[in-house]
Amino acid sequence: MTARRVAVIGAGMSGAACAQALSEHGIAVDVLERGRTGGGRMSSPTVQERRVDLGAAYLTAKDESFSAVVDDWVRRGLARPWTDTFDVVSPDGRDTSSGPVRYAAADGLRSLVRDLLPGDVRYESHTDSVDVLDHDAVVLAMPDPQAARLIPDAFEWVDYEPVIAVAAGWPELCWDVSDAAFVNDDPDVSCIADDGARRGDGAPVLVVHTTAGRARRHLDRPDDAVAPALAAVRRLLGVAGEPTWTHVHRWTFAKPVGTHGDDAYGLLTGGRPIGVCGDAWSPSGAPRVESAWLSGRRLAGAIADALS
Repeated sequence: MTARRVAVIGAGMSGAACAQALSEHGIAVDVLERGRTGGGRMSSPTVQERRVDLGAAYLTAKDESFSAVVDDWVRRGLARPWTDTFDVVSPDGRDTSSGPVRYAAADGLRSLVRDLLPGDVRYESHTDSVDVLDHDAVVLAMPDPQAARLIPDAFEWVDYEPVIAVAAGWPELCWDVSDAAFVNDDPDVSCIADDGARRGDGAPVLVVHTTAGRARRHLDRPDDAVAPALAAVRRLLGVAGEPTWTHVHRWTFAKPVGTHGDDAYGLLTGGRPIGVCGDAWSPSGAPRVESAWLSGRRLAGAIADALS
């Protein structure tokens, strides 16, 4: 019997999890990624000779199966418990908010996705139509607006909000937030993370995530978001000095504004199976890194059943 082959388009967390699970089912997998490297929205490029997390700020683990994966990453030194408490900054003042343990990665969150991916990912591979693929099944592991371009009328798609991430480095620490801060009711900024605390090397680097409203104003010229982001840092954290460098990343589809309800993935089975997975397919509630992993794994199981 000829071995089944599945194309997974997208090398972010959901695509990596799906590819790994398909391989465990004995299915050959080709991962196609349009970028030069994997990770998706868990991007950790090298900036000023160190990794900086510009996408997801952290990950949490509630599901038992994902917790086992995170525990393995921690055991192998790939991930580390970071914090369970964030500052909360609002017009009413400062407070703190405690929650689940947030995990970070010494080599950036992208390294965790890389740990799941097979070794033969086809990077810089652009797919304009699923019809050009001769695989037995296709997985679209990407934000809904991108999947909708390939299979427009297949599902009720979820909208995504943009974010512009601004990383900035100072000569020394000059702020009073210990790990990170959620920012409420600010027109420009929604989150500020101390990347040195997050990564564990103490580097005086902040990563600022803009609000969706501020990001929409600068999608064509993301560098223009630097000034309002830094002004917000000065206003919110009392930072007086100027950074020695800045780096900007535009996320046109940063986070879903909703989910697909109780559906953990989408799957068309009228002909060749075509599946969709990602953090918007989150029956447990708010989209997270964990929900992307679960979506990819669950879709892999459904495709394996369909191909059998």
